[in-house]
Amino acid sequence: MLRISKKDALMWFRFFAGLPEEENLPVRQQELASAVFLQLEDAANARFDRLRGEIRELKSLDGRTDYVGPAERFPRGCVSCLTGTGLSAVRRTNRCDARCPFCYDYGVLDQIPPIGEGLWEIGGTRFYERDLPMLMNIHKKPTGIAYVYLEPFMEIEKYYDTVRIFHEHGVHQHLYTNGIRADEKSLQKLGESGLDEIRFNLGASRVSDHVIENIRLARRYIPQVGIETPMTPEFYSLFEQKKQKILATGLDFMNCAELHLNENNIGNYWGESLYACHMGYVSPVWSREYSLRMMAEAEREDWGIVVHDCSNMTKFARDLNLKAKEGGWFGASSYGAEFEQMPYEAFLPALEDDALPFIREEPLPEGYRPGDIVL
Repeated sequence: MLRISKKDALMWFRFFAGLPEEENLPVRQQELASAVFLQLEDAANARFDRLRGEIRELKSLDGRTDYVGPAERFPRGCVSCLTGTGLSAVRRTNRCDARCPFCYDYGVLDQIPPIGEGLWEIGGTRFYERDLPMLMNIHKKPTGIAYVYLEPFMEIEKYYDTVRIFHEHGVHQHLYTNGIRADEKSLQKLGESGLDEIRFNLGASRVSDHVIENIRLARRYIPQVGIETPMTPEFYSLFEQKKQKILATGLDFMNCAELHLNENNIGNYWGESLYACHMGYVSPVWSREYSLRMMAEAEREDWGIVVHDCSNMTKFARDLNLKAKEGGWFGASSYGAEFEQMPYEAFLPALEDDALPFIREEPLPEGYRPGDIVL
């Protein structure tokens, strides 16, 4: 195993960053790159482990994800995602009323193609509402579905009948929203239609009082209500300022999502210390740190809600579970990087960060040292 030093890692990644994008690395250079990614991941995990050590009663969902708080309030949608038939996405709306720097579609929101008039996308196939009973009759019904892509409340009135159909077939349903356009009437109608769970991306509105009030209203009508937001320094700070008001809404859970980056949003976090989990999702190191700090605080102050570490490792487990349920081969997963080619330049700040030391360093063997011909 190549336990490359940080000095050598920085030298090689500066070299890789200067190569043309279309140029593939030779095998030995690929070995060097993967050695650097391992060192960065180990360094990040060491920081995460220190924070995990501050949590006295860290709970686990079948070894697939960690949380604190009462198990009965753990979101059922996450149970379906991690132990059931996975995250079955139901898509309709291709528009959004927010422009979030952490959004996977940042900068291209106006270019998202429509699903099609009157159509829903499920499993990559387009269906009319009238097709749903036939779909449920032919396919084994999922343990749960999630309404995503992009902001459902842009046209929420079109969701009620579809929610009702899935409810009548006993499928657990959760919906993601930034909550900006929600109101008591629409939340009540969703609850009456049979929506089981709603998740507010509170960071999308910069923790606005209006959305906090909608969380409180949702609690009247929908069985499980929570927050799911990518963890950023801004969100953490704003949450702390309004913590008591948020907890007073009666919400059940908070999914602390580890922010991961793609080609659209990485520019908004340029210069941060990044790492790659299993050479897949790329994230700022601080994102999961904020999740763990939030969990420790929730336990220490006894918030009475679930605070869930929805980390890159959780996503890794999710994809393994989904492929297993689909009958995939042993070890099959769709988890992977969001980049066609790893952006080596983006990792230079982490390699220059003294607060992210490599755990163990060894001299490079012959053939991998500066000045050697690496083929």
